[in-house]
Amino acid sequence: MRRRIGTLAVLVLCACTSPDVQDAALPDAGGADAGAADAAVSDAGLDAGLDAGPGRVGPLEGALLVHGGGANTGPEALAAFATLIGGLNAPVVVVPTASEPPPLTGSEALFTGQGFTDVTVLHTTDPDVANTDAFVEPIRRARGVYFTGGRQWRLADAYLGTLTEDELWNLLGRGGAIGGSSAGATIQGSFLFRGDTLSNTVLIGDHVEGFGFLEGVGIDQHIAQRGRETDLFALIESEPGHLGLGLDERTSIVVRGDTFEVLGEGRVYVHHRALWDGAATDEERYLVLTAGDRYDMDARAPL
Repeated sequence: MRRRIGTLAVLVLCACTSPDVQDAALPDAGGADAGAADAAVSDAGLDAGLDAGPGRVGPLEGALLVHGGGANTGPEALAAFATLIGGLNAPVVVVPTASEPPPLTGSEALFTGQGFTDVTVLHTTDPDVANTDAFVEPIRRARGVYFTGGRQWRLADAYLGTLTEDELWNLLGRGGAIGGSSAGATIQGSFLFRGDTLSNTVLIGDHVEGFGFLEGVGIDQHIAQRGRETDLFALIESEPGHLGLGLDERTSIVVRGDTFEVLGEGRVYVHHRALWDGAATDEERYLVLTAGDRYDMDARAPL
């Protein structure tokens, strides 16, 4: 179904499952299921992601915005996303699949309310649909794709291993940006933290593969608001070579290559195994960053 509202195009391709009453009705309503407690198109981006080899953490081209969730994705984060994609008039695709039912109208309003003029809402739960040219056409013309909140395993089930995933890499390869809040943040890591289908309190569950835009990284969200400061210890214990990134609500990181900068009012919690050596308390086993701080994920060091 395709409809137009002024200059806003909305494409909805649904193969929806039955409603899950625990899911938030808005892109990231901050409830129990809002994420955690809850140029020409080419294949350059896909090739870059698969062939980069050891040492790659962030994407070789393009940029990422990773947002820790909250009542909604705040103006500061969306303003940063607009800058990454070339302005408010650049075409953007919003994917609300992490929630069930998906908040189609709310996802649209989240962006148009901040002044974006060319927005397509794209959704399916069927990987066969996600593997078609018709479905991915909006991504091929987009400068940015944004994943809203819910449960991250739904994004994995719908899009991993499909043409949609390929086109996300191609988007980065042509200098575009991928963003996401809450579940849409976690899916950007290679390790899908808190991805269990039965409970978002299971830290390492039945889904552990994310998109891998951040390679060797697991991401958690809503940290201070839900008392999760030490939950990423489970990732470091299971995968000691990985980097864990936790984000408070209303807090983002902007990633270019292997470095990121912190935006927003909260904190970012950096976890890796070397921080445990000589640590006397839990708080000494992770690094805390705030707005304006920059970090090199490959070197495991602040800048």
